[in-house]
This record gives sequence, C-alpha cells and structure tokens, in this order.
Amino acid sequence: MVDPMYEIHHALEVLALPQMVTRSDIKKQYHFLAKQYHPDIAKESQKMEEINHAYALLMKYIEEFRYTFDDEEISKQFPGVNYAKQFNP
Repeated sequence: MVDPMYEIHHALEVLALPQMVTRSDIKKQYHFLAKQYHPDIAKESQKMEEINHAYALLMKYIEEFRYTFDDEEISKQFPGVNYAKQFNP
C-alpha cells in the first residue's frame, strides 16, 4: 500500500500548492498548469497525466475529508497506515 501522506504531498508538489489550500485554489492551479502542459500545446502527455492524477487525488481528499494537507490531519484520516511503524526500532 502506498503511503497516503507521501501521495498527497507529492500531488501538492506536482501542482505547486502549499499545504493550506482551498478547493478553488486547486482548481485554479490545475487549469493554469493544464493550459501550459496540455499535449496539444506542450507535447508533454506524461506531465499532463501526472497533473491529472494529482488533481483527482486532491479533489477526492477534499470531498471526503478536510481542507488541510498537514501530516497530522492526513494521519487522522488514515489511522492504520502507520500503526505497524510505531513498533519498529
């Protein structure tokens, strides 16, 4: 299983967004980047796929959970992910 904190932080990096962000900010940044990296314009389909995935992940998180992407909030939403790690020396 992929670590949700890593995925969300990576998605924020891909979209060049801070941890405190609104749904509107995510949409604006997505549209801004989509105009730059659209395959018809920039011929970078891989980058556009990455942007689309990051946008979908962040929007799903906002719909289901919270508007903040700090580590504490993410771990509250996925409590079992790091459970085993606390027993490792």
